[in-house]
Amino acid sequence: MVTLDATSHQHLLTIQGHIAGGLQGKIQIPGDKSVSHRALMLGALASGTTSIRGLLLGEDPRSTAACFRAMGAQISELNETEVTVVGIGGQLQEPADVLNAGNSGTTLRLMLGILAAQPGLFFTVTGDASLRSRPMSRVVKPLLQMGAEIWGRDSGDRAPLAVRGQALQPIYYTLPVASAQIKSCLLLASLFCQGETQITEPMASRDHSERMLRAFGAQLSVDPGTRTISLQGPAQLTAQPVTVPGDISSAAFWLVAASIVPGSEILIENVGVNPTRTGILDALTQMGADVTQLNVREVAGEPVADLRVRSTALKACTLEGEIIPKLIDEIPILAVAAAFAQGRTVIRDAAELRVKESDRIAVMARELNRLGAQVTELPDGLEIQGGCPLTGAEVDSYDDHRVAMSLAIAALQAKGMTQIARAQSAAVSYPNFVPTLTRLLG
Repeated sequence: MVTLDATSHQHLLTIQGHIAGGLQGKIQIPGDKSVSHRALMLGALASGTTSIRGLLLGEDPRSTAACFRAMGAQISELNETEVTVVGIGGQLQEPADVLNAGNSGTTLRLMLGILAAQPGLFFTVTGDASLRSRPMSRVVKPLLQMGAEIWGRDSGDRAPLAVRGQALQPIYYTLPVASAQIKSCLLLASLFCQGETQITEPMASRDHSERMLRAFGAQLSVDPGTRTISLQGPAQLTAQPVTVPGDISSAAFWLVAASIVPGSEILIENVGVNPTRTGILDALTQMGADVTQLNVREVAGEPVADLRVRSTALKACTLEGEIIPKLIDEIPILAVAAAFAQGRTVIRDAAELRVKESDRIAVMARELNRLGAQVTELPDGLEIQGGCPLTGAEVDSYDDHRVAMSLAIAALQAKGMTQIARAQSAAVSYPNFVPTLTRLLG
């Protein structure tokens, strides 16, 4: 039994655990959130009309679309079939009101690079309570080095932020952490600079921005040996058709669900398997999961496959180092997999999780322990003793979409009833999560 009480002020998701018969079915998942954001942004900056198929209809891309509509881009009603974006050729209009990024850190952080490079224009940007609590200095500081003028709470570390556009200068910058958001913000700013910007990563992070910028006509090169991305500005982007693959971060919930619920077999169609995002597949392979890639192909420059997953006994593993940037968003659901694996799983080098929609290290440790798991919070990760029987309890998502869905999957194998508070947060990246779960349960 799975019910969502949307009339409750807490939006309680109730799940009766220890289901019989397993999860069965063939599903398609929502479009990739990272690709959806970037397609809307680059389409808005380009000359011509960009056609986007398979766009994610979650709250985060809606925030991006609303912000760029307010700055002059013509973006059709969002749908999964085809969204058209009539670009403004890089010449944004000053919005008449505050730009609101909602809950989307990607919208705010990436957009700051664009806004800072609009000479003579003034912008104010904000978000919901969660976003206003998240650090922004990681993108503000390098933008200031490029000549940006940005003010905000806590010396520019918290939104709301005010931006006065400037003619920015190229920068040679080494990222302090592997972060696609910081990298992408600076790449977008460098589109408007005169000269070459170089950005070096300590470890490779997801490369959707690099792939899409090249497709839209930017002069961008990558040195894999030094992990340095170079972009020659100014760049004139030209509208392109974009097909958004299914989001592997959304697929991760079903990969783990089918692995831990006996008798399960799910086919997940049209999943993006970009090698900078497939850490979840590598981790589950280490844990002994039965996952097979079928019909591997390339769609609009992104590798895509169908994923078949069957239930099997999982074993513990250690996740650290260069794999972490490839699965940073999937660590909450991997923590659930570890709770059902035999042995002790250790996750390190993931301090970045503390500045997501919630402190995902603290929240996942606290909420899984409420269900009876044995999870120890580390400064930069988690230690999980698998194999402890879980029992239904009242838990909280802390308005974090990935936490909400991870707890829902854990509840499937918890004895008794679990209630997840603030479960509506799942709609940020997966509006149809609950109906899909209900369908897979038959």
